[in-house]
Amino acid sequence: MLRTLSIRDFVIVDSIELEFSSGFSVLTGETGAGKSILIDALQLALGGRGDASVVREGAAKADITADFSAIGAASDWLVRNEFATGEGGALLRRVIDNAGRSKAYINGVQATATQLRDLGELLVDIHGQHAHQSLLKLDAQRALLDSQAVAKEGGGAQHAQDVAAAYKAWRAVSRQREEFETNAKNVLVERERLEWQVNELEKLAVKPGEWADITNEHSRLSHAASLLEGAQEALTAISDAEHPILSQISSLNQKLGKLVDIDAQLQPVLDCMEPARIQLQEAVYALNDYLDRVDLDPERLRQVEGRLEAIHSTARKFRVTPEELPEEHATLSEKLRQLADASDIDGLRKQEDKLKADYMAAAKKLSLVRTGAAALLGTQVTAAMQELNMTGGSFVVALNPVDPGAHGVEQVEFLVAGHAGVAPRPLAKVASGGELARIALAISVITSNSATTPTLIFDEVDSGIGGGVAEVVGRLLKRLGQARQVLCVTHLPQVASQANQHFQVAKGTTDAGKTVSRIDVLDNKARVEEVARMLGGIEITATTRKHARELLAS
Repeated sequence: MLRTLSIRDFVIVDSIELEFSSGFSVLTGETGAGKSILIDALQLALGGRGDASVVREGAAKADITADFSAIGAASDWLVRNEFATGEGGALLRRVIDNAGRSKAYINGVQATATQLRDLGELLVDIHGQHAHQSLLKLDAQRALLDSQAVAKEGGGAQHAQDVAAAYKAWRAVSRQREEFETNAKNVLVERERLEWQVNELEKLAVKPGEWADITNEHSRLSHAASLLEGAQEALTAISDAEHPILSQISSLNQKLGKLVDIDAQLQPVLDCMEPARIQLQEAVYALNDYLDRVDLDPERLRQVEGRLEAIHSTARKFRVTPEELPEEHATLSEKLRQLADASDIDGLRKQEDKLKADYMAAAKKLSLVRTGAAALLGTQVTAAMQELNMTGGSFVVALNPVDPGAHGVEQVEFLVAGHAGVAPRPLAKVASGGELARIALAISVITSNSATTPTLIFDEVDSGIGGGVAEVVGRLLKRLGQARQVLCVTHLPQVASQANQHFQVAKGTTDAGKTVSRIDVLDNKARVEEVARMLGGIEITATTRKHARELLAS
């Protein structure tokens, strides 16, 4: 669960340190006070997108740190990605400077925003205030049902991914077969061209690195006379001349050795001269060895020049460098192999039939899983609707058959009947704003209850709800908080009064006149005042305070 959250220079927050407890917590405050800033800051620490605009005006950087206890899947992720510590927690930190540059850390080790997101998905599940709008989209409905199917099977189901992968493989071969049937003549022409190119390169048989080797050999052979002459001249000067350099240095070393016995200050000079004599002697050995190996070979020179010309001419023909010829041969050979496979129309049809059968088998498994998850979700949401003042209403997850596709052989669609005796119709066509908000909240609570994420955040998901329904919503969230950590941004006193922990968000000004947001943990007396404000507005009366105390007591 979330233990602490530290926010520095974020939007209109200068510095806030918050400690959270388990159970159900709420954040309240006047409109515009910045209730959602805490959620926005937490999302940034969890790997969300951020830019320079999140840095408080006049500050160098925004710095958000969230400390979680990590168990289960989150703990395993930390170990697997080498971020684990002996303390068993997960410290997520995000820093964004006023130039938009971002840095991320997990347990003090630099990480990527993607790693923050991957870990964050195992720690926190955030339900935004516009979640009900996404429920009107069929893709969102399908994704929600599939996530429920995964949760129902203990997190090990990969049926939707299997179907998508199988469909992709099937369609790839199907398109290849269709393309061949449409362009059979062009394919054959291309195949003949590739065969000629591959055969020519195979005859030349250029090996990797051969161009560099043969270029060096050509340079050596073509300059053999000059190399011999130069090496012999150097050898003569050092050891075979009338007054060879090596003999002169040896003689000087002998003289200096005798003089050192007279004056030791000459020892450094002798120390420099002796290594020179040794190096010259090594040079003599090396030159003799070189002269034994280098010889004039006109025949070999002609062979090398012929090979160079053949390689260079072929490279020019294929429009590549000589060094790239081996790679070009490998590339063209692979293209020819693929084209040969593609030209086998009977083989392609057999492969296509097999991949289609694999897809249909995966799609059948997915359909079975969806059928079970659809029935369960429909029953649970229908039951929640009764609690949320939609007595007699029902919720149905329809699985409508469609042509095979990447998402299976059925289209998921949420249907709702607002009253008893009415046939369910598509959610987008039936539910009013208030009904849609209640259904979305019911789905959020139900799906969250079956997931494994330890911390749940609801950001004004109770928008459009009021009256007695609001009290039911509060009870639902409090009940959910008995098993999980629940944080809720709300404007409803009936919801706020149910919380175990209450934060108030308010605006203020600094000495410099800048607007800042602060968050306070409310005690019992302060909670009465805040709930009274939510009930009665700006002017708080004795009656609203009494009503607030009654709400909190209940």
